[in-house]
Amino acid sequence: MVKQAYLDKASVLIEALPYIQRFNRKIVVVKYGGSAMVDPELRREIIKDVVLLKLVGFKPIIVHGGGKEISRWVSKVGMEPKFVNGLRVTDEATMEIAEMVLNKVNKELVSYVESLGVHAAGISGKDGNLLTVEKKLSGGEDIGFVGNITKVNPKVLLDLLDRDFLPIVCPIGMDEAFQTYNINADDAACAIAESVNAEKLTFLTDIEGVLRDKNDPESLISVLTVGEADELIKAGNVGGGMIPKLQNCIDALSAGVMRVHILDGRIPHALLLEIFTNKGIGTVITAGDA
Repeated sequence: MVKQAYLDKASVLIEALPYIQRFNRKIVVVKYGGSAMVDPELRREIIKDVVLLKLVGFKPIIVHGGGKEISRWVSKVGMEPKFVNGLRVTDEATMEIAEMVLNKVNKELVSYVESLGVHAAGISGKDGNLLTVEKKLSGGEDIGFVGNITKVNPKVLLDLLDRDFLPIVCPIGMDEAFQTYNINADDAACAIAESVNAEKLTFLTDIEGVLRDKNDPESLISVLTVGEADELIKAGNVGGGMIPKLQNCIDALSAGVMRVHILDGRIPHALLLEIFTNKGIGTVITAGDA
């Protein structure tokens, strides 16, 4: 008699089938950051998940952060990391460190994807003029070389996808005068998802998802519409750190992205559980009732 464990595995595959069919050849942008970038085991599992998405027919793009690693290196050279309203104050020396660290992280991710038998290409927003920015102020305060995205040229990404590469993007861009700027990785992921008409945009974070009550971890909302997300922000029911992320989600959906997911990247295989199962484990935000 066939063991139940094998039958359970078959059931999981059957449950995944309609999602594989629905999103075959569709672009999925994965914003990768938080603790999942620091823990080597979680990092391996997440990259395996993205590689699996590609091998079953999705067209993934990874946009990664690296804030904790940048802070570590800034401290390592005897400087003190500074933030204003959650944004890193980026002087010339900090910008140099940030670009170095982000490129190092980028190539490490490329190496791991390649080791799993999939071709990857690591780029920054400077390559192919992917991300053009202007100086971003924080509450009117100049915080240095922090960029606000003004234009996206997705050609380099679309060319890489057409040639069967998995693009991995670090959030560095240039202004019209070719000055280098650091970019918030959430902002970069949203702008890229909009520019390539992504079917899905997924944020891997250090939170379970969107909570109906920011003080109650059991109040996870599985499905939200744009209107409901907007109401949560206006009612003050979400934590301060979630507000810009939710606003990014609303902007991406308004620009044509079909679905946005907010997941806890600390949970192994969170990406697969959210995309390939009926219930999922995080929050999915949709433009309407879809």
